[in-house]
Amino acid sequence: MLSETCSNTYSPVKIGELPQMTEEEAVKTLEGAVEAWDGGMGVWPQMSSEDRLQAIERVIDKLLLRRTEMVNALMFEIGKNYKDAESEVDRTVKFVRESIEELRSGYHVQRTTIGSTLAYIKRAAIGVILALGPANYPLNETYAMIIPALLTGNIVVVKIPAVGGLVHLLTLEAFASELPPNTISFVSGGGRKTCPPMMKTGKVDGLAFIGGSKAADDLITSHPEPHRLKVFSQLEAKNMAIFLEDVFDDEKALDEALDASISGSLSYNGQRCTALKLLFVPSSKKDSFSLRFQEKVSSLRVGFPWVGMEDRSAASQITPLPNKKRTSYMKELIEDAREKGAEIVGGEIVGGDDSTLMVPAVVSGVKRGMKLWEEEQFGPVVAVAWYDDLDELYSYAKDGRYAQQVSIFTTTADSALPVLTDKFSSIFGKININVAAGRSPDNLAFSGRRSSAMGTMSIRDSLNAFTTETVIATKSVGQNDQIFDDVLEASTFTK
Repeated sequence: MLSETCSNTYSPVKIGELPQMTEEEAVKTLEGAVEAWDGGMGVWPQMSSEDRLQAIERVIDKLLLRRTEMVNALMFEIGKNYKDAESEVDRTVKFVRESIEELRSGYHVQRTTIGSTLAYIKRAAIGVILALGPANYPLNETYAMIIPALLTGNIVVVKIPAVGGLVHLLTLEAFASELPPNTISFVSGGGRKTCPPMMKTGKVDGLAFIGGSKAADDLITSHPEPHRLKVFSQLEAKNMAIFLEDVFDDEKALDEALDASISGSLSYNGQRCTALKLLFVPSSKKDSFSLRFQEKVSSLRVGFPWVGMEDRSAASQITPLPNKKRTSYMKELIEDAREKGAEIVGGEIVGGDDSTLMVPAVVSGVKRGMKLWEEEQFGPVVAVAWYDDLDELYSYAKDGRYAQQVSIFTTTADSALPVLTDKFSSIFGKININVAAGRSPDNLAFSGRRSSAMGTMSIRDSLNAFTTETVIATKSVGQNDQIFDDVLEASTFTK
């Protein structure tokens, strides 16, 4: 459903620009970070934990003063509707505050006695982190990596995404005013030009990466000593949604399952790693599914992201993609499926040759051999496959390249659900029952297997990802007990 504000022609408008740094400038930025780390003896890593927490709190307070600007930057650059842009900023602030409270809880500190050994154990920083965030959640997912790294004493170099990078320019002054020099630095420009030279120096201790697996592999292997590189990454996914037959016997349950699968497939234009990428529907229910599903998809509001700033109920649900490269790829996937026998409803580009606003496409009858069977579309294309028996589901899950999440829609646990749960427990990072795939809440582990992730994301897991356990120990003999207590009392590390 096209928004009333849609015009006949859409043309891109320049709203800002990012510096295009050279290889030499990127490496020089990294050298500044290495100096700030100073082999672990720099100002930031040697600062007490509480002082670091307070510094980041001050940064967040200053960022909140620019909340509206940050929301607008997200909305205008990456086409996120105003409500979702607000949500990204607010969720990011919430994540930071909860991470701070998690550290203040002292979960990462332990004093223990094992036999005659006295030990103090605390998680500590690993060094210089190169962080690359994605274009779809450039603030939230970048901060989900860099804030835990900073809070625990690491030095961070952020590679700003080429798309979605403008919001980071609004944060520079806050970080510069509250953190020691070079504690956090920002690099912009082409990723292939700036990142490999930094990695090749061997001076990056940790890689925090959200994006494609091929780019991650290229960065990891460009490090001269990849064995000592600590890697945290969240990568692609081809999340399954499975409709079991029993859900079609309950009108209310079916309606809820359809709504959840549409939201899961098309929220923020399907540009989420957690989006449902391939829906499996019983062949016997093809007709009853198709008509209702397509009607619901066609009712989604298609338009500009700023529509609904005053009336959220009128907000556009499908907005322009960030560039023509994305619409070209969507067309490629659709045409490949059409040529191989799939049925397509929707998929038109609205607004002329320069437009990136695409009506959602429903591609039914997706099967092995089509690009949509294996490739992550990451856009407003809903792929639907028909299945005759559960073995087809097992085979797809077992043989797939990705293994992040699956959503199963059913009305009873007496169906195939327990069997599916058991079989999928060694494949996917999360099994969703009657809800769409997703990452929240942030306290919950967000993980994946195969080419979908290296490491787990949550508040605590992210703090752990950028630290390693450091132990202070002694034997409980003679004066050692008192010396041990005195050291812990005097040390900044233990504060």
